[in-house]
Amino acid sequence: MEYKSENKICQNCKKDFTIESEDFNFYEKIKVPPPTFCPKCRMQRRLAWRNERTLYKRKCDLCNKNIIAMYNESVSFPVYCNECWWGDGWDAKDYARDYDFNQSFFEQYKKFIDVVPRLALWQRNMVDSDYTNACGESKNVYLSYSVVAGSENVFYSKNIDKSGDIVDCLNIKEGQNLYENIEGEKNYNCQYLLLSKNCIDSYFLVDCVNCSDCVLSHNLRNKKFYIRNRQYSKEDYFNELEKLNLKSRASREVLLEEFIKIKQSAIYRFANIVRSINSTGNNLLNVKNCHNCFDIYNAENLKYCHRAFASFKDSMDVSYAMVSELIYEYTTGCLNDYNVKFSYSAINSVRNADYTECCRNCTNIFGCISLNNVENAIFNKVYSEEEYKILRTRIIEQMSSMPFIDKAGRIYKYGEFFPIEISPWAYNETLAQEFFPLTKEEAEKKGYAWREPQDKNFNITMPAHEIPDDLNNVNKSILDEVLGCIHEEKCSHQCTSAFRLTDYELRFYEKHHIPIPILCSNCRYYERFSQVPPLKLYHRQCTCNLSNHGHEAQCQNEFETPYAPERPEKVYCENCYNQEIY
Repeated sequence: MEYKSENKICQNCKKDFTIESEDFNFYEKIKVPPPTFCPKCRMQRRLAWRNERTLYKRKCDLCNKNIIAMYNESVSFPVYCNECWWGDGWDAKDYARDYDFNQSFFEQYKKFIDVVPRLALWQRNMVDSDYTNACGESKNVYLSYSVVAGSENVFYSKNIDKSGDIVDCLNIKEGQNLYENIEGEKNYNCQYLLLSKNCIDSYFLVDCVNCSDCVLSHNLRNKKFYIRNRQYSKEDYFNELEKLNLKSRASREVLLEEFIKIKQSAIYRFANIVRSINSTGNNLLNVKNCHNCFDIYNAENLKYCHRAFASFKDSMDVSYAMVSELIYEYTTGCLNDYNVKFSYSAINSVRNADYTECCRNCTNIFGCISLNNVENAIFNKVYSEEEYKILRTRIIEQMSSMPFIDKAGRIYKYGEFFPIEISPWAYNETLAQEFFPLTKEEAEKKGYAWREPQDKNFNITMPAHEIPDDLNNVNKSILDEVLGCIHEEKCSHQCTSAFRLTDYELRFYEKHHIPIPILCSNCRYYERFSQVPPLKLYHRQCTCNLSNHGHEAQCQNEFETPYAPERPEKVYCENCYNQEIY
């Protein structure tokens, strides 16, 4: 059947959006109706089902030991430590129930949520990482999130793949010994790099490639011994580097002010798209036919996806997934999954699933939670294959004839992701608040839960203004201190008000001559996060007005870019960027 594009009105934000003809082909392939929410609202809804950094102290409801969990003690369902949840001491099938055709699916699912045990922290094959969440296949990770692919020694960072000895970084692939790097690939021993790759022993760089021993520069290629985009001899370079006094926090603060101006002077490609074919979005590497996608690499045939990689293909509306295909309206931790729809955390090897949470090694499941190695199950109850298919068809029909209607009047039939209002987290505990921030009043008006932060009442033994400026004035006794964050909870960064140093962290600072921070890890993260363009595309014109690029006055080329028109960056089309940089 040949489909035509259709314009729709989002039932959530009431704005127009378009369903393209190829979208209809995908929906037909996986046998789902077209969406009634626009792409932005669909992403917001998915991210309201992913809590990363709001962690709590509580007890495991099975072994009763003290644990760190992503669920507050007030949740109604049991929360198990990772050892118990992955162990054989319980069986999720014990919570099985029959489907009731006198109630809507989501009404029943909410009641089901309230009883089935959950994993305290989302971890898959992690070692020595008791204080981290949403991570897999890595070691010694601390207060970091979405760290995968064999990473090791990662502290206070996010979106780190196949990297080691990383502190305070964001969106890093195959890096080593990095501090305060954003959007980097294959960098080594670098601090304060943005959009740079294959750089060594460098500081305060923007969009530099294959550079070593460079400082306070932008748009360099294959350079060595550069300061402020000026060439130095080796001897002069190190003399000037010593004058910068990087061991002092006060000196670094002056350099960071200069770095802000350097970022504004740099030239930015309209989007960070490398070795990619027929694709739109930002931070795309080795992709094909990926549209309106962000932070994607080694993938193909995707649309409206974010943070998906490693042979991920033929999917739409996905956030945080890898090595899977035919995935739709999904978030968190996909691995070797196939044909999974409207789900949170099909941890690994799940096939033909709808509306699942935290399941693994399962086939043909619908509305299931925490199952392992099960086939043909609905609400955790196992059926014969024939019984399962008949009941699944009846439930899908009933979801249309008896839809769930949320507090704001939004209608949920089969084909919609879980409603935000039945999420186990409050809106402000989730990634939705990071990417689509709301005030408490706005969230509650929309029918979303809100959780007030817990009173900290930390006994701060070393206020921020007393933290030594220079590492030369620091010894191991600082590990016993409770340090005060200079923001003092007077920001919008989920400030923890106080923090402590770990032994590894102090050794890292000493090795790289980095002064002790005066911000807590949350405040440091949000300052990095603010530097990254949003997951949104804007139609803009090239800002280049250099006549030697083959045009008079301003370049007329137009493009889709994540850089909003009001942002200060100089954003060039591919042609002008290449002529100016290379």
